[in-house]
Amino acid sequence: MFTQSIFVFAMLSAAIVLSEILVRKTFFRHIGTSLLVIIVTAVIANLGIIPTSADEAPIYDGVFVYVAPVAIFLLLLNVNLRDILQAGPKMIGMFLIGAAGTMAGVILGMWLIDGQTAIGYLYRPLGGMFAGTYVGGSVNFNAVALHYGVAKEGALFAGSVAVDNIVGAIWMLACLAFPKVMAMLQPASNHVSENNAAEVITGIEDDTETIHPIDLGLLLGAGAMVTWLSNWLGPIIGLPSILILTTFALILAQFKFIKKLTGTRLLGMYGLYLFLAVIGAFCDLAALQNIGDIGLSLLLLAFTIVLAHGVLIFGMSVLFKIDHTITAVASQACFGGPTTALAVARSLGRADLQVPGILVGALGYGIGTYLGFFVAEFVL
Repeated sequence: MFTQSIFVFAMLSAAIVLSEILVRKTFFRHIGTSLLVIIVTAVIANLGIIPTSADEAPIYDGVFVYVAPVAIFLLLLNVNLRDILQAGPKMIGMFLIGAAGTMAGVILGMWLIDGQTAIGYLYRPLGGMFAGTYVGGSVNFNAVALHYGVAKEGALFAGSVAVDNIVGAIWMLACLAFPKVMAMLQPASNHVSENNAAEVITGIEDDTETIHPIDLGLLLGAGAMVTWLSNWLGPIIGLPSILILTTFALILAQFKFIKKLTGTRLLGMYGLYLFLAVIGAFCDLAALQNIGDIGLSLLLLAFTIVLAHGVLIFGMSVLFKIDHTITAVASQACFGGPTTALAVARSLGRADLQVPGILVGALGYGIGTYLGFFVAEFVL
């Protein structure tokens, strides 16, 4: 295995290139580049070519901390605010339904595996960790783990992280696939425009742009500055930095000169694909072997949570004829937070859902940790 950041970056880029070629020239066009990037990188990582954790490859942290926020900023520069108002209320409703499904899944999952026997005295904190991570992302997972000292239990914590990453990546694939499957089974059920529907089915996008060095410098410089400013202001005003970044991007997007800059789509999508590639690399199957039977118990717990969440949120989507893409983005906001919610919206060709996805993902940041502590203290 090679752990040098420059080599890892080369392999992540190769995975993106391979995925794009396969999507454009083979039957893989039906699943889309985003989904394929995760799969290809997961295979590369589990073959031992590149690392499966940020401890061995610092570039992974760099992608999460710098590349992903800048990519979000760039993609939001093309947002139409009027479209957002139409999707917002439904997105929030489906997110809350998904959160309820997650809570029910944690209770059911712990009962199925007999948590106290299978995991031991830390079964309550672990339940809280999974409740938190599946209502807003891994930020909540780590907050609960640190409070209860689970992070100090090396093998158990590493196995839990592996399960979270593996199941989270699988569910992201499901969120990308579900609207496409439903569009084929029920063509009239998704209330999207004809153009959007076509993009959802094919997953092929023309991201080719001619970009001038001035535009390149302005976009990357602005993205870096807004990311820094958001991280600096976050602790001062008590808001998640992603919300501050989103606000800056939306304000700038209303100026005509911003619309004239070329490269936002090209640079934003490449950054987003890098982020998804790292998500795939984190699917470390070998880590589960280090905790033996507990690993199987954790997998069963996580899949039970996913099943309960999925049945409830997508069942309600079908029952009340909610746009399945809205549901998929809301579900991903629960499981992965703002960045993966945006990735799903963007990959499914729904620019109008990018900001609502980020906002409910940020809502998950806000309530997920509280729900995690509530589950650990009072529910299990």
